[in-house]
Amino acid sequence: MNFYSLFASGGFGLNLDLFETNIINLSVVIFGLYKFLPNFLGGILKRRRDAILVDLKDAEERLSEASKAFEDAQKELAAAEQKADQIRSDCKLRAEAIRLESEKRTVEEMARIKQGAASDLNAEAARVSSQLRREAARMAIEKALERLPDKLDEKTKANFVTQSIKNMGDS
Repeated sequence: MNFYSLFASGGFGLNLDLFETNIINLSVVIFGLYKFLPNFLGGILKRRRDAILVDLKDAEERLSEASKAFEDAQKELAAAEQKADQIRSDCKLRAEAIRLESEKRTVEEMARIKQGAASDLNAEAARVSSQLRREAARMAIEKALERLPDKLDEKTKANFVTQSIKNMGDS
């Protein structure tokens, strides 16, 4: 019984013919892969690893710069908010000062107008009073002149005219 026939009859067997099974070709290919593939793939993998490390380092630097820029932006935002609060506070104070100044000017203007009105009223009252006195004096003089001729004689009339002329000259 041949070794080959033992395995050939059962459906499972081992073919040990070197040329038929291409073991030599497979050995050469496996040896070539073993010998040349690590250098070739190792170089590719090393270059890829180096590129990935450079990219990671670059990404870390950009993250650091972005974090610093973010912190700076937050500080600027806080400063801007503080400045805005200060401006709002200043505006409120300025508005209150303007309102108080406006009220003060309004009160002063009203007092001035009231004083002017009182002054105008006093002047008008004085003018009316003076006019009434003149009118009363004129009416009294007219009445006196109407009655005077009946009560005065010639000598008294001459004294009266002389006295009146004298009074006109003194004034």
